Amino acid sequence: MPLVPFEPLRHVENWKKELDRVFNESIPAAFGFNPEFSTPRTDVYETAAHVIAICEIPGLENKEDVHIHVDNQTLKIHGVINRFNEVQEDQMHRRERYAGKFQRSIALPSPVEAEGTVAAYKNGILEVRMPKSRPEQGQRIDIDFQ
Repeated sequence: MPLVPFEPLRHVENWKKELDRVFNESIPAAFGFNPEFSTPRTDVYETAAHVIAICEIPGLENKEDVHIHVDNQTLKIHGVINRFNEVQEDQMHRRERYAGKFQRSIALPSPVEAEGTVAAYKNGILEVRMPKSRPEQGQRIDIDFQ
């Protein structure tokens, strides 16, 4: 009687984990794509007067590297993170810091106005503060009653 029960598929889970590791780390990195950062992580909340989006975008060096567009109930952020090779490629053992293009479109909870929107970047965090649109007051229409 064997001490270990017969389980013909017990190694399949290990093979699956190894294949996931290879395809998630090696192949995307070879093509310059990092699925963990291609869309910045974002928090969106609102106050009485503003909708505020806070995005993690570490590595920006110039304000020209990021573009922000506000359109009614959508915030679009896109740009590029440039990294200069500090180490030669043949000496690199592991690369986890992202470099390349990123983009994100975010649906906002309330209509906002582009005019008056301000953005600030500090310590890898981009904060976009957008004023809420004021509901347009309807205008009374007189009826020509005959």
